[in-house]
Amino acid sequence: MPHQNTVFSQVTKHLPWRLIDCLVAEHQADKGVRRLTTKNLLLALLFAQYSDARSLRDLEAILESQDARRYHARLPVVHRSTLADAIASRPLAVFTGVLSALIPSLTRRLRREVGDCVRLIDSTSVRLNRLSEAWSRFSADLCGVKAHVIYDPDADCPLYLAVTPARVNDITAAKAMPIDPGATYVFDLGYYDYGWWRSLDDRGCRIVTRLKANTPLQVTETLSLPANADNIVSDEIGFLPTRLFGYRANPMSDAVREIKVTTDTGKILRILTNDLDAPASEVAALYKRRWAIELFFRWIKQTLKLRHFFGTSDNAVSIQITVALIAFVLIKLAHSTQSAIESLTRFGRLIRANVLHRKSLHNLRPRHQPPEQGRTPDLAQGLLL
Repeated sequence: MPHQNTVFSQVTKHLPWRLIDCLVAEHQADKGVRRLTTKNLLLALLFAQYSDARSLRDLEAILESQDARRYHARLPVVHRSTLADAIASRPLAVFTGVLSALIPSLTRRLRREVGDCVRLIDSTSVRLNRLSEAWSRFSADLCGVKAHVIYDPDADCPLYLAVTPARVNDITAAKAMPIDPGATYVFDLGYYDYGWWRSLDDRGCRIVTRLKANTPLQVTETLSLPANADNIVSDEIGFLPTRLFGYRANPMSDAVREIKVTTDTGKILRILTNDLDAPASEVAALYKRRWAIELFFRWIKQTLKLRHFFGTSDNAVSIQITVALIAFVLIKLAHSTQSAIESLTRFGRLIRANVLHRKSLHNLRPRHQPPEQGRTPDLAQGLLL
């Protein structure tokens, strides 16, 4: 029987090892380190994501109880005190650099013009316990952080991550995000800032968002409605208020377009865009795609480990969230190398069940189970099963 690496080794083989060495050297991450290198810390945290370890004590016990399998997976011997010190002190830049290097491996398969690129922007909140309240307090009863993400719905992949305390406003984090000139940006009411909208418009980006109910629009032209779109109520071109609070001039002074659509529950949404020419149904469909990032957040929270944190400092929490996204990208890359399991969610669960077993990714499915048929291999399908 031919030799077979562990499932964990097959999933992590996509890590850019040479780049990791360069990042460690650049940020002096292993300076003074005697036991647990930054590379081994990354492997241990990835294993924690895939093995359902709820604490550092769990992680230590799992690896100790499977010493032979740990050896074949090239996992380090870990002690929870060493892990706790490492995750609190190692440079976050090493882990964000690894994530940034992995993302193009997914997106390069999509050969698109810049104007065809869709970017979804949103954030998700993650609750923390009171041990982190010194830096993450949001209110008297709540401590937490926000993960701010730019998401590519075509590649089902995050493109950018920033972790901030929960009290940081979404638009504050958005102003620090990188912008791809000419791309389409879709976001919700949390990013209601005319100045930021103007900066996107100046870079040739198409904006698709929502208007607040109390924002007036000075209508200058009413467009005809498409015959086959019953959910579109109106399509108008006009101007936003010229003055803002405190009599400041509105920087978003060019003409914009408002498309009113009805949802399945009968609610009317005011969709705003700076694209005055695209069909109304196309703009409405772009806003509807925003649901993909909500499904991504749901997948991350349900499949990976973002409920239990191994450290209480901002550095430890940020590293663990970053490693969770690295684990997601690695699962996506491993999923693309096999064809036996089409559902990404099921594939992730099988990775967890077989993480230290020595079997091929093509044979994760139990022998008695017939192959999946008629399944769509995207993130949304896997979540809605």
